Amino acid sequence: MNLDLTHATLDVMGTLVEWLLTPVILVLLALVALSLWEAGLAIGERSGGIRRLVAARRGDRLAARARRAIDRADLLARIGPMLGLMGTLIPLGPGLAALGNGQLDVLAQAVTVAFNTTVMGLLIGILGFLLGRLRRRWYDAAMAQLEAAP
Repeated sequence: MNLDLTHATLDVMGTLVEWLLTPVILVLLALVALSLWEAGLAIGERSGGIRRLVAARRGDRLAARARRAIDRADLLARIGPMLGLMGTLIPLGPGLAALGNGQLDVLAQAVTVAFNTTVMGLLIGILGFLLGRLRRRWYDAAMAQLEAAP
């Protein structure tokens, strides 16, 4: 009886995990788009948005905008690689099981999905990390400029 419960639990868990693959891939695609959007916003911040707030002496608004922008970049830097890892591990279970059955085509497809999601997650993480670092530097310099002004 205990063995039946273990098999049932593993079957349910396997089914739930397999259902996660599609949402993970969709969220990764959305995060790639969001990363590109954030890169565009960062270009706008750098090319004049921050400068206008400094010129208007809006330190409170600058600090609030900095917090939100940096938090979004940090979220991308953390969540992207995590989802990429999930997208790597989810298809490998069935892929390795297929290898045991001699189904190399199923394994090849699983490994392809695994590598693609890994690369997407790392791309999101890299973009998020770079955006966060750049934005910290830009906003810190702007706040220092505001504090140094008479």
